Amino acid sequence: MKATRPRDLLAAGLAAAVVGLLIVQLTYGSLPPFPLPAGVTLGVLGIAEAVVGNVLRGRIRRSPGSRPLEPLVAARAVIVAQASAMGGALVAGLWAGLLGYVLPRSGSVTAAASDAAAAGVGLVCALGLVAGALWLERCCRAPEDRDRDPDPRGRDERDQGDPGRY
Repeated sequence: MKATRPRDLLAAGLAAAVVGLLIVQLTYGSLPPFPLPAGVTLGVLGIAEAVVGNVLRGRIRRSPGSRPLEPLVAARAVIVAQASAMGGALVAGLWAGLLGYVLPRSGSVTAAASDAAAAGVGLVCALGLVAGALWLERCCRAPEDRDRDPDPRGRDERDQGDPGRY
């Protein structure tokens, strides 16, 4: 499984920002007002993922008093983290598109000022989800085995016999 690349998240976020800006430009007059806590849920999820990452990190490193972690649990956590990071990047892009539209109008339009505050909160919380997800993914990395020197060809010492053996 490959690690999430920040450039992929940035590209997805920028594409979502452009799409969001275009949608808001076409439909802003017919949209309902955005409530201030609209994006807070993503921030809560980001905090939860960071906390879970710290717990799993201790279990992966086999800290005293912690139970060992099943590899499948760590793999599932990484999948959740990668999906959350991408989802958070996309939603952050949408909030940024809304913010890009309403921020210049916030001085003259009351609804735009309220929506700018909601978009700012949503953007910060979506970026918090991305950060929490990346932290969770990082915490689920397997510790490196420093006790043995692996064969540069990627084979284990036990595989030195018959080349046809797996």
